[in-house]
Amino acid sequence: MRDIPHTRVRGPLAPLADGFRLELDRLGYTPLSREYKVGQMASLSRWLEGHDLVAGDLDSVQMQAFLAGLGTENRRPPTLKAMRPLLDWLHAEDVIGADPPARRGALADLMDDYRAWAITDRGLAATTVKRYEKSAVRFLTWRAAATGGTGVEGLSAEAVSTYLLAEVSRGVAPGSLQGCVAELRSLLRFLYLQGLTTLALYEAVPPVPGWKDRAVPRRLAADQVRALLESCDRSTRTGVRDFAMLVLLARLGLRAAEIAWLGLDDVDWRAGELVVRCKSRREDRLPLPTDVGEALSAYLLDVRPRVASRILFLTVAAPPRPMGRTTVSQMVWRQCRRAGLPPVRAHRLRHALATDLLDRGVTLPEIAQVLRQRDLSTTAGYAKVDHTALRELALPWPAVDR
Repeated sequence: MRDIPHTRVRGPLAPLADGFRLELDRLGYTPLSREYKVGQMASLSRWLEGHDLVAGDLDSVQMQAFLAGLGTENRRPPTLKAMRPLLDWLHAEDVIGADPPARRGALADLMDDYRAWAITDRGLAATTVKRYEKSAVRFLTWRAAATGGTGVEGLSAEAVSTYLLAEVSRGVAPGSLQGCVAELRSLLRFLYLQGLTTLALYEAVPPVPGWKDRAVPRRLAADQVRALLESCDRSTRTGVRDFAMLVLLARLGLRAAEIAWLGLDDVDWRAGELVVRCKSRREDRLPLPTDVGEALSAYLLDVRPRVASRILFLTVAAPPRPMGRTTVSQMVWRQCRRAGLPPVRAHRLRHALATDLLDRGVTLPEIAQVLRQRDLSTTAGYAKVDHTALRELALPWPAVDR
């Protein structure tokens, strides 16, 4: 492996260069990526020196000025996000102070109360709360543009209907519109229970018309799942990690969020079990098949960065950090394209496991146990792909006497 020359830093940040290198090494950066980051530090240091500033003068205003100046010099200037490792380290070392917090408005305070209510009173998951809060801010911002304040003042059923009609006119898909209705009902219920509205407006939100479970889902056959697994390049760090996640999705039917929530302590190697944190804050213990255990051990021993985080799956690119459920689904989408398969999301592998079990003669109650589904009607949706069984339900076409 060739030696990577150290980037020279001049100016007020020069005495801090070696310390920043150690921090980047701790975060798991490769030597080449580390020196690239130090190069960004060198650019910032030269800019501070040219403007007769010291490191302690650096704040958000100065950073914006620095980045704006680079836009005319560099073909690909760094962004504020790219500079974040340096700024976070400088702040942790007390070289720079934190900017004063922005002044909070009444809407921000209201969202704090809504978030606490959704978590404490309703027991919603963090990802669900985040989605509901985003929808609430969007609705109240739209309302406040016309009335001022937080958007709650003078709220009426007519305003709610007008907002939903505006969503329909934007061409929102029926599924997305159903989610919007559920999120809006939650907000309106909170406003009523807190005494911020005098009417129970959540009862006035109209349902979204449409037949439930009207579509037959696209099937991912067992040979396609095998091709997806075999397409992982396990000579690379990314391929080893992605293969381990795909095996969990395909063999145990885990959800993308459950993959993202897995921790190192959730694998009980002695008992051969895996603890899965599911919806409704439930924990299930699943048997750990041999092939799944081998994929996990290969990832843990050879690939996973040696960092303090107890989350099982981390990003390969430095700094190593936990992966969200969207990132897991995006991985499945990318791997499908590499395998030459129609791109699908992570949940389709859960569906593929159920349909494969159905083909083998496993009953729906047994499939529900494998997938950890309490409502059998949810599992029954998988029977829609069994066209042979569905033909038996079809009545013969009545003969017509002529």
